[in-house]
Amino acid sequence: MNRMRSMLFSPANNPKMYLKAPIFKPDCILFDLEDSVAFTEKDAARDLLCEAVKVLDFGSSDVCVRVNSLRTPFCEKDIKAIVPAGIRFIRLAMCESRDDVVQISQMLSEAEKENGIEEGSVKVQCSIETVKGVLNARDTVSGSDRVVSLSFGAEDYTRSLGTKRTREGRELMYARMYLPVVAAERGISAIDTVWSAIEDMEGLADEAALAANYGFTGKSCIHPNQIEVIHSAFMPTAEDVEHARKVIAALEDAKAKGEGVFVVDGKMVDEPVIQRARKVLMQIGE
Repeated sequence: MNRMRSMLFSPANNPKMYLKAPIFKPDCILFDLEDSVAFTEKDAARDLLCEAVKVLDFGSSDVCVRVNSLRTPFCEKDIKAIVPAGIRFIRLAMCESRDDVVQISQMLSEAEKENGIEEGSVKVQCSIETVKGVLNARDTVSGSDRVVSLSFGAEDYTRSLGTKRTREGRELMYARMYLPVVAAERGISAIDTVWSAIEDMEGLADEAALAANYGFTGKSCIHPNQIEVIHSAFMPTAEDVEHARKVIAALEDAKAKGEGVFVVDGKMVDEPVIQRARKVLMQIGE
């Protein structure tokens, strides 16, 4: 999978979105079989999704499917249908424990075996959406090597917390500070929650910048107009790039001279600084 700065929600029961979503070039298109699809439309949406992914080209965008929670009668049906259709990345809604990850991994293994697919091919993003999910997150993501990412869902989280979501987002601070730490320890990506005020682009920019500073690597979104703002927030600044280039150039110079210690902009450079510089340059394709 490519980097995921943006994950654009697309209801799986909306035929137009299969054609429109790739035009906007999100890093990942998130076809939704859960909240955006009514109970009476679950089967039809799943069938439409499976047929679409078999024949359509989504360009530079990765594809992910949000499957229904394990605590619904739809999750197993989702897995049995989308794995043979070619889906290799899922977001597990309402993921709350290590047991959830073990269970979904077993379902995926069975589907892979039944369809002659190499075991472990389908990767999982754990959607952390409740108080229990946040508190268990560190243990949850250790449940399977399939887990390559976690995502945060603020609407259900605030509901389970017994509060409401505000523009400032202070009620989300604990989860927002904890989940990127969990992801960083595990070496996986962390995707921040959606910004639902579609016309408030200033608010989106502020929240995306805050999420990036907390350590999130990307953000879910619900409208194509949000993609550019999100991409900008999760890209290094010009100053970051300039400093990274200086660090790598100084590193190469030190190696050529046989020196183990060197200075950039008056500061000693150690291994964490070098690793960050390499990461910055990797983000811009250098």
